[in-house]
Amino acid sequence: MFKRFFTISFLLFSLGSFFAQFNPVFDNLVWADEFNGSGAIDDNKWFHQTLLPNGTSWWNGEQQHYTDEITNSYVNNGLLNIVAIKEVYSDQGITKNYTSARLNSKFAFTYGRVEVMAKLPYGEGTWPAIWTLGKNITENGGFWASTFGTTGWPACGEIDIMEHWGHNPNYIQSALHNSFSSGNTINHGGIMASDVANDFHLYAMEWTENEIKFSLDSVVFYEYNPQPKNIANWPYFQDQYLLLNIAMGSSWFSIDPFFNSSKMEVDYVRVYQASPASLSPNEETSPLSIYPMPYQEEISFFFKDNLPISGAYLYTFLGKQIKLFSSKEDINNYSWESLKSGTYFIKIDHLEKSTTHKIIKL
Repeated sequence: MFKRFFTISFLLFSLGSFFAQFNPVFDNLVWADEFNGSGAIDDNKWFHQTLLPNGTSWWNGEQQHYTDEITNSYVNNGLLNIVAIKEVYSDQGITKNYTSARLNSKFAFTYGRVEVMAKLPYGEGTWPAIWTLGKNITENGGFWASTFGTTGWPACGEIDIMEHWGHNPNYIQSALHNSFSSGNTINHGGIMASDVANDFHLYAMEWTENEIKFSLDSVVFYEYNPQPKNIANWPYFQDQYLLLNIAMGSSWFSIDPFFNSSKMEVDYVRVYQASPASLSPNEETSPLSIYPMPYQEEISFFFKDNLPISGAYLYTFLGKQIKLFSSKEDINNYSWESLKSGTYFIKIDHLEKSTTHKIIKL
């Protein structure tokens, strides 16, 4: 199944703009943490990543240990607190002068809208981030790596929803890291915000099969839509998971020697995906008839008037694309019996119109 999906993804890349793009409305809340109450973080939703990935340090020359200490990450009065602290801390045989926390979500997704309402730390040397990594990353110590890790960074894909550097106050940047551009990436955009250390702002990312948009307080300031897409510049067709952290220092900027402690406060994290309503089934105007419906194993597709199609897409109930069809024959030859029971949608592009059908597998 993975091989078939991977092949279809390459077909999407090579055909480029030939196929019309699907633009779902992300109106269905599928995962969230409102950080209600006080105490330890919800370990059903979050994983503390603490293992030094190369055995001695973190990437970028960062100078902190990430810990699972409650002093570095906790919930208080409905807010998540991630706290960077100047303190001598020894772990894994290595001593560092700063501690912080790095949280991995135990939820991964393909396509959707991420919203994070947050207040950021202050001080030269702080580097807070709200971001995602491909679930298939092989990084040691990550929540998903031991089970799903097949691909190294940057080929796994990284989406930086928000980065902020204490030496450049109030400048917010979003960026993409992939095989086409990593490290000091060229795929980035930024915006000046107001008083990010004292005011909450809404940091958001909207990710479709065609593009990724970044916004601050609902103002879009950067869009990523490489053309033509290929595996190097668009690995963003598979699951990503969320990360929240504060790094301290790097190989290219220093820490204020008078820094003592600062925190990132998060009011909520929400992930939305497309609901069935946003797919707007319109069978009555379609050149396609489907029989039987619902179906168990065999299903047939009948095209009216021999109308040509330019493409077709199969989506899950939540709007995740799972198949791209290049022809009518491709649709009829698909192994429909292999689908799990549930509701799906097939979107047909024909001439200058698109129509959508509901498919129910018993």
